[in-house]
Amino acid sequence: MPVAIQRKKLFISLFGTGINETFNYPKYFSMIPNGPTPKPAFTRGFFKVAEVQTPKPQTIALAYADAEFGQNACEGARENAKTSGFKVVYDRSYPPTTTDFNPIVRAIQAANPDLLVICSYPLDTVGMVRAMKEVDFKPKMWGGAMVGLQATVFKQQLGPLLNGVVNYDTWLPVKSMEFPGAMELLKKYQERAKAAGTDPLGYYMPVWAYAYLQVLGDAITASKSLNDDVLADYIRKTRFATVVGDVKFGKQGEWEEERTLAAQFQNITSNSIDDFRELKTEVIIYPPKYKSGEVIYPYEKAIAK
Repeated sequence: MPVAIQRKKLFISLFGTGINETFNYPKYFSMIPNGPTPKPAFTRGFFKVAEVQTPKPQTIALAYADAEFGQNACEGARENAKTSGFKVVYDRSYPPTTTDFNPIVRAIQAANPDLLVICSYPLDTVGMVRAMKEVDFKPKMWGGAMVGLQATVFKQQLGPLLNGVVNYDTWLPVKSMEFPGAMELLKKYQERAKAAGTDPLGYYMPVWAYAYLQVLGDAITASKSLNDDVLADYIRKTRFATVVGDVKFGKQGEWEEERTLAAQFQNITSNSIDDFRELKTEVIIYPPKYKSGEVIYPYEKAIAK
């Protein structure tokens, strides 16, 4: 951001989290569906689903990587916990260099929370999922803002260990999210992915990278300009049709409307890519507009299936 600001350049970020809150730079735009309150958005769906369960859960634990994303997402989770009326019984960070997560999970287990939200990076995420299994900790619902579970390589690596986990996502190829051009793009991408050595399914980054360039390309074509000020002005005023749906930017360059998803992994039987190809094992449970199935609650029931 300081580099873009110093040079007065248009800056569209891909999956930046609330990074313009301190800068208020008018030529910044964020390609992530977190809406005007990006920090709580990562876990809002988790809390919305949890708060309507019967009986309602009462307590929650928060664990997060002591780095920028973990801190931001957990700050948002605290806001959501307060709004939903959950009592926080554990709230601690862990160093980004952590490799053994069993002691962390045991400490959380000792606090006996109904719910657990983890805000982690990919390698932490894998470690946490494995530790939950090894320690045999079974809160009523857990997941939240775990980066990595959107990528096929980690889904395959963890396989059935993911059953029951409720985590954020941004787009999935379910019927309710088949926006114009999305499935055609996915088909072309998957045909090339193997040779390129990239994610074989492409449900996460590829569609967003393409949508990012749709916004920029449409702005250049419509304004007939490469001037940063002209492009920023056009992008700020315009609603764009993209492969991830309509995009309209609002305050601080974030999306005008939030559309972050909460999805639950269900009925995974193996580590095969086929278990993740058709989306029967990853069900959107929030927001209602895009739901593709129902949550299995509590977590113990999801891992018993």
